[in-house]
Amino acid sequence: MLRRPLNLRRILLTVDAVGGVWRYAVDVARGMAGAGVGVVLVGSGPPPSPAQRREVEAIPGASLDWLDAPLDWMADEASELAGVPALLAAAAARHGADLLHLNAPMQALGLPEGLPFVVVSHSCVHTWWRAVRSGAAPAEWTWRYDMTRAGFDAARVTFVPTASHGRALVEAYGGIRGLRVVPNAATSASAVRRKEPFVFAAGRWWDEGKNGRVLDEAAGMAALPVVMAGAVEGPLGQRFAATSAQMLGPLDAAAVRGEMDRAAIFAAPSIYEPFGLAVLEAALAGAALVLADIPTFRELWDDAALFADPRDPAAFARAIDVLASDESLRRDLAERARARAASFTIERQTTLLMEAYAGAMAGAASGRGHARQTEFVEVAP
Repeated sequence: MLRRPLNLRRILLTVDAVGGVWRYAVDVARGMAGAGVGVVLVGSGPPPSPAQRREVEAIPGASLDWLDAPLDWMADEASELAGVPALLAAAAARHGADLLHLNAPMQALGLPEGLPFVVVSHSCVHTWWRAVRSGAAPAEWTWRYDMTRAGFDAARVTFVPTASHGRALVEAYGGIRGLRVVPNAATSASAVRRKEPFVFAAGRWWDEGKNGRVLDEAAGMAALPVVMAGAVEGPLGQRFAATSAQMLGPLDAAAVRGEMDRAAIFAAPSIYEPFGLAVLEAALAGAALVLADIPTFRELWDDAALFADPRDPAAFARAIDVLASDESLRRDLAERARARAASFTIERQTTLLMEAYAGAMAGAASGRGHARQTEFVEVAP
């Protein structure tokens, strides 16, 4: 039996249509719908596609509201984001939201006193830079660091999808109050279909952190064909061009899952990955996993995948070939990954979110004093 705060009827959930936050937000909205809580997805940046809009329309109690504002990571200077808090507060009032679920720490700055909110860090440019480029980020990004740090300080609760990402944030920003892990989730797949001999990968390949170049080079050496789906042109002019892998371009969620259902192996070469939702979805579909040897993937998939050096295409090719030539190992790892993935349910995610929402609402109601007791209503699972 799920418990939700009695006075929680509608959530404002910030979102963008460019990256993984969209998939996360849609799954959160589905979980909240099951708990009887309405969700308005308030977005900024490039608008959603018709397929993305249909996803939201299919969720009971969910709606979409798009703001004329830039994404935090697409802004060139802090002044471009100055009006975002007022826009979010106005949207909360317009939709009657009882709580704001902010998917970027910067969005917490300047909100009206007493408006309950939680913050999520799905990624950030400074931890991205440390992982992908190493060393200190460019001086022109200092304002991003300062605003993110201030966003953490403003929040009573900050979610991260993995402990690995939480550690990376603390290394970059110092201590963060109310930091807790709430893993991402995915809808359980149906029975595993008959697998076909190819490797599938999905990601925003224009993002250097997704490391598409290494997988493309591995495709030229591996025994099985490698198929890559996802955008190859980024919103800031980034581009990726493959030479050996078969590129499918951007696919909607249903088409991606269809490829995952067919593929015997799923590969994720990311250098930077705070969670990796596509890996979770592939594991649920029964694919064996070949993953970059990075802390996040070790945390989530140790003993349920083969790992390879993300900067060594030959290592990825060798790992693919091992699974291609050993059906018993491939089946064993696929079963282990599917069993591991089964614990990352939307129901579990919703329960953890409700607990955090209750604390945020009680804290906002009490101001600086002690949090008052929160009343709950029981919701059938």
